[in-house]
Amino acid sequence: MRPGILLDRDGVINENRPDHIKRWSEFEFLPGTLDALRSLAALGLPIAVVTNQSVIGRGLASQGTIEDIHERMLAVVRATGGRIDGVWYCPHAPGARCDCRKPAPGLLIAAATALNLDLHRSFLVGDAVSDMQAALAVGAYPIMVRTGRGVLMQPQTRALHDVPEFALVDDLQAAVDWVYRTIETSVFRIALGDQ
Repeated sequence: MRPGILLDRDGVINENRPDHIKRWSEFEFLPGTLDALRSLAALGLPIAVVTNQSVIGRGLASQGTIEDIHERMLAVVRATGGRIDGVWYCPHAPGARCDCRKPAPGLLIAAATALNLDLHRSFLVGDAVSDMQAALAVGAYPIMVRTGRGVLMQPQTRALHDVPEFALVDDLQAAVDWVYRTIETSVFRIALGDQ
């Protein structure tokens, strides 16, 4: 098993929209994201997107439309020298009581199973408290970006008091830099073991 990088989508890779992303024309990469994904790919670790997509459960977009958005996103990332090894998404509306909607850990476990990841040596980058909680539920290293909902815009900011350890960075590039610095430390190299 190997470490990996798990990324939330909306607010980390692309602009968050209050009315949700329902078609490709509404999808807009955040500034610097494609460069950050290229830097992340150079690290050589598996990269997965794990994202709540309640637009399906809410009836705002079809599963086929969301999968088309993801295929287009992956194509742009590849064309600019980056890499994402897979996308796992929860299609359910809030309140569906599924095991895949973050903060539940189902998406992370599914990605880890498919990519043979050791979640205890992996990182999750997100913009929400629920992302941090999902990471901690599986023992991954949580990194919160200030893009998207970020900390300052979180209605549940107080819930961060229940998140014992997480890195807080400006954006995906800063998260990538944090991962590089962490991996370079001798303690984390020992934790990583053989890749």
